[in-house]
Amino acid sequence: MIVTFTWVLGAALVLLLLAVFLWSARNKQKKPIPQHVPMMAREEFAGEIAIPVNFPPQPAAKPDMPEIPWHYGKDRMVLMVRDPNWIFAYWEISATKQQEFNNRYGAEAWNNSRSVLRVYDITGVDNFNGTNANDFTDISIDDYVDSWHINVARPNSSFCVDLGRLFPDGTFITLLRSNIVQTPSMAVSDLLDEEWMWIEGIYRTITSLRLGSSPMMSEELAGGMGILPLGISSPGLGNRKNQ
Repeated sequence: MIVTFTWVLGAALVLLLLAVFLWSARNKQKKPIPQHVPMMAREEFAGEIAIPVNFPPQPAAKPDMPEIPWHYGKDRMVLMVRDPNWIFAYWEISATKQQEFNNRYGAEAWNNSRSVLRVYDITGVDNFNGTNANDFTDISIDDYVDSWHINVARPNSSFCVDLGRLFPDGTFITLLRSNIVQTPSMAVSDLLDEEWMWIEGIYRTITSLRLGSSPMMSEELAGGMGILPLGISSPGLGNRKNQ
């Protein structure tokens, strides 16, 4: 009986000590920072119990890329060749040009006229001045259009294009004039370069001179010896000359 009571008492004491230990450990983790502790000590104390958090690195911001402007505020017209039958024109006309037109021809001149592309065929014409073209064609366009594909259907011909305003009475006022372009031919060009054929014996003579690795030195010496013609043109598809 005494042994049993002693065992029960010992077990109760162990449980009590364990409970005191757990309670002490729990209060230690939640122990507030005393108010009388200096600020530096508080920061160190708080740093000891703070849990570090690692944030993923943020990607660097992309630099802003400049945008290509739709207009440059400059009056100009450019004409390009697409193929033997088509040419392409693009232009920019400023508000200043429109105001100058109204100042010269009247406040309502712009509204009383329409926008027209005048396509001139100036094949064989020297010093084109707007009145000496072989012929021309008018193409009506919208005021807000700034480019146009033009079907000329005339290979091997020269063209110039005016952007202007056409009044109801037929008066045409040029606002912009393009550069001059020439469409290519539909056939194979008849312009041929000369082509010179080296005789095999001359080639062997030049290569046996042993002047080093530079073929230019061999050609220069061979030309001086009179075995290779100087000043030949670039190779082409012409008829070979008999030696």
